[in-house]
Amino acid sequence: MNINFEYHEVAGSPRLEAFVAEKLNKLENKYDAIVSADVYFKKENTSNPELGKICSIRLAMPGPTIFAETSLGSFEASVAKVITELRSQLQKRKEKLNSH
Repeated sequence: MNINFEYHEVAGSPRLEAFVAEKLNKLENKYDAIVSADVYFKKENTSNPELGKICSIRLAMPGPTIFAETSLGSFEASVAKVITELRSQLQKRKEKLNSH
C-alpha cells in the first residue's frame, strides 16, 4: 500500500508517520482491497485544549473512497480514532459485498 503524508501548519514527524503506517498496515492485512492512503495532519486554532490536532485519512480502493477525520488533543489520539472509524466503514463495506 502506498501512503502519502501531508502536513498543514505542522512539522513533519517520522515517529508519527511510523505510527500511522503501522496502524494502516494492520487494516490492509484485514481488508486487502486498499490500494493507497492519503494522510493529512492539520492544526486548528481553538480555545478548547482537547481539540485542534486534526487527522484525516482517505483510503483509495475499488468503489467509493473511504474517508474519516477527527480532531482531538494529540495527533496520536486523532489517528487512533480515525483508524477506528475507518475500520467500521471497511467492515460495513465488506458485509455489504458479502451479502450480494
